Amino acid sequence: MLDIKFIAENTEWVKQSLGKKDFPAEKVDELLATYYELNKLKTSSQSLAEEKNKLSNAIKSASNEERPAIIAQSKAIGEEFKIEQEKLAEIQAKFDDMMLRMPNYPSEESPIGPDDSANVVRRKVGELPHFDFEPKDHIELMEINDWSEMERIAKVSGSRTYAIKNDLAQLEIAIHMMVMDILRQHGFTLITVPALSKEKPLYNQGYLPFARDEIYYMPTDDIYLSGTAELILNSLRADEMLTEADLPVLYAGFSPCFRREAGAAGKDTRGLVRVHQFFKTEQFVICKNDMAESEKWHQTLLQISEEVLQALELPYQVLEVCTGDMGAPKYRQYDLEAWVPSQNCYRETHSCSNITDWQARRTNLRYRGNDGKVKFCHTLNNTGIATPRALVPFIENHQQKDGTVRIPEKLQPYLGGKKFIGKNAK
Repeated sequence: MLDIKFIAENTEWVKQSLGKKDFPAEKVDELLATYYELNKLKTSSQSLAEEKNKLSNAIKSASNEERPAIIAQSKAIGEEFKIEQEKLAEIQAKFDDMMLRMPNYPSEESPIGPDDSANVVRRKVGELPHFDFEPKDHIELMEINDWSEMERIAKVSGSRTYAIKNDLAQLEIAIHMMVMDILRQHGFTLITVPALSKEKPLYNQGYLPFARDEIYYMPTDDIYLSGTAELILNSLRADEMLTEADLPVLYAGFSPCFRREAGAAGKDTRGLVRVHQFFKTEQFVICKNDMAESEKWHQTLLQISEEVLQALELPYQVLEVCTGDMGAPKYRQYDLEAWVPSQNCYRETHSCSNITDWQARRTNLRYRGNDGKVKFCHTLNNTGIATPRALVPFIENHQQKDGTVRIPEKLQPYLGGKKFIGKNAK
C-alpha cells in the first residue's frame, strides 16, 4: 500500500513512476477524486454530528414550548447524518479497494519494459557442462534410477503432482538442510510455518487482489493454502510496534507451498518444474525504513542465493527484472536462473525482491526510531531454495555417463558423505 498524502502531493511523479508498471494515469486521478470526496464527506458528517450533539444538549434546557421544534430539527439532522454515514461507508470501501490495487513504485535503477523480454542479464557465473555422452533430462534420470512414481501419483493426486523416492528424496531434504545451515550462519532465525492462511494476510502480502486465480481456497473452512512462507512471515508481526533496536528481523521460513498455476496451461507441465505442491525455504527480512539499508539487505539476500547456487555447483545467471515483469509489490527485483541442459536455457530458481514499506503499510508493521519518530518497516524476501524445481538443474548438470549423479563437496556431509547417487553409485 502507498501513502495517499504522498500521492496527493507528488501526483505527476506518481503517475510517471507507476506508468512504468503500465498502471494508467487516470486511475491515479480517480483515486485522488475518491480521496477528496471521502474527506469532504468526513468533514460534513462531523459537522452534522456536532450539530446533533448541540441540539441534544439544547433539548435538556429548552422550555416546553421550544422542545418539540428542537426535537424535530434533531430528528431531521439525525436522518441526514444516517444517510451521510451510509454514503461515507460506501466511498470508504471504494477508496480502500483502490488503495489495495495500487502497485509499488519501481526503482529508478530497474530496467523499463513491458514483460520478461526486457529483463537484463547482469552476470553469468560458472561454466556450462560439456558432456562426452548424450545427456539425459531429469525425467529419464529419475526413471533409470528408480527415483520417482510420477505416473502412479498422477492417478492418485492428479496432474502436476510428484512423488520422488530413494536417493532423490534424500537429496531434496539434504539441499534444504544445507540451505538452512547457510542461512543460520548469516544470522537468520529458522522457523517452520503452516501452509494455511486467513484471507487478510493475502491482502497484506499482495497476493490479493492481484492473483486470486493462483490461490487454493477451502470455502468450508474459509482458509487459503499458502504459496510461500513469505505470506505467513509478512503477517507474523502485523500491528506490532517495534523499536529500531529490534531491527533487522531475519527469518528463514520453511513450509510446504501450494500454487494453482492457473495461467501456465501447456507450459512446463511435464516433470518437476511446475507442480502444484512443493517445499520452500524462504528468506524474509524486516528492516528499518531507509533506502540505503533495505538496498544493502537486497544485495545481501542476492549474495546468499548466489552462495547457495555456488555450493550446489550450478552455472547460473542473475537477471534484473524489468518494471513490467516484477509484479505489484516489488520495488526492485532480481531473479536467479540455473542452467538446465535438456532445455538449453537458464530456468528460475530464486526470486529476490525489495518491497520497501508497501507490505508494512498493509500489515501496519511499524517501529519507533532512535529519534522517536514512528515509521513503517521495509520488508524484503528471496528464495532460499525451492524443491523439486531446483532438483531439475541439479541432477541434469551433475549427471554422469552411467546415469549416476555427482554430489558437490559442500553437500556431501548432508548425504552421509556420498559422492555419487544412483543405481550404479559405489
